[in-house]
Amino acid sequence: MAHFTKATSLHDWLNQRLAIDAVRRVMATEYWIPKDINFLWAMGMVLAITFAFLLVSGIFLLMYYQPNVKTAFDSVNYTIMTEVDFGWLWRHVHGVAASVVFLVIYIHMFTGIYYGSYKKGREMIWLSGMLLFVTFSAEAFSGYMLPWGQMSYWAGMVITNIFSLGDLHLNGLVEWIRGDYVPAQAFLNRFFMLHVLLLPLAIMGLIGLHFATLRIPHVNNQEGEEFDFEAEAEKYKKGDKKGSKVIAFANDFMSKDMFVVSIYLIFFFYLVFFHYDFAMDPVNFDPADGLKTPTHIYPEWYFLWSYEILRPFSTNIGLMAFGFAQVIYMLLPFLDRSPNAVPAHKRGAFKIWFWLLLINMIVLTAMGKMPPEGIFSTIGFFAALSFIGLWIALPIITKAERKL
Repeated sequence: MAHFTKATSLHDWLNQRLAIDAVRRVMATEYWIPKDINFLWAMGMVLAITFAFLLVSGIFLLMYYQPNVKTAFDSVNYTIMTEVDFGWLWRHVHGVAASVVFLVIYIHMFTGIYYGSYKKGREMIWLSGMLLFVTFSAEAFSGYMLPWGQMSYWAGMVITNIFSLGDLHLNGLVEWIRGDYVPAQAFLNRFFMLHVLLLPLAIMGLIGLHFATLRIPHVNNQEGEEFDFEAEAEKYKKGDKKGSKVIAFANDFMSKDMFVVSIYLIFFFYLVFFHYDFAMDPVNFDPADGLKTPTHIYPEWYFLWSYEILRPFSTNIGLMAFGFAQVIYMLLPFLDRSPNAVPAHKRGAFKIWFWLLLINMIVLTAMGKMPPEGIFSTIGFFAALSFIGLWIALPIITKAERKL
């Protein structure tokens, strides 16, 4: 039986029942962060803030959105944009955040790769982060369907057709996903439910898991230095804050995080008020029409790299390449055979591999927006082959890396 004493204050009353002092100590004041980090380590907080924007703006949009194939387009483009006070603002915030969140995710992801934040006991940090990436991707795709414009309809048609798996002709599976032979009311209902309920709950759960995975192995640092966190924490608690190699998450590291977040918010609201159109495809301002195919169908920019890996090949090979691209990042901790958990600039061949991969991703993204013809088709083909080749080469070059 738990022992309770007469509370001396509301704080004491809550502490006896919820252990709020212990929670604050474990999650904040005695959660230790290396001093040797830069602004890139704040991307996790930036992502959390952006997700909060998506959540709040989504709730306001949900009040007026109508998930019906006959009224969805008008509810977004007329009701929300012209009849609801500040409806335009909430739509701009939601649209910009949905696009910018992927820019921050890619920065966060490649920062983790560069600094080896997936190695030596940190595998679960990487795996939970990649699960978040996949879930955010599903959330973005389901949300792209909801305005029920031309690109919403035809992107939904093309992406769901992938599940027929080429020569396996699993058309029954495609129809089961859509709830019909073509995207229609059942399709919109399903993606509406996924977007506003199931996937946001999954994202919130995975965010909790991701933060939990950071707690035991601790955050990595710029030089990959391994040191005794407990010993350094003792220095900090005894007042030697200058000599300690760590700082407390709250409020030392949080103050640095908030500075980076404030700079990010200037950029974010600049886009919201002056360049929101970058996040909205002009073709999607035409109502969905199943009898009128757009000249060139393509997904949002953050999916273009994997879309371009699908396009240059025949159907079956393209699907295999596309599947390869979807899972290969998840396997990074097991494909990197090096014993070194240090930044890429200390790892010789891996440094070259990293920059080639980043350039390759940019080229794939650029080519994915172009029509698949002429020089664009050729560049896309070789970029897709290079992507696959880089990942095949990774275990070989890291296995040969000498221990530092």
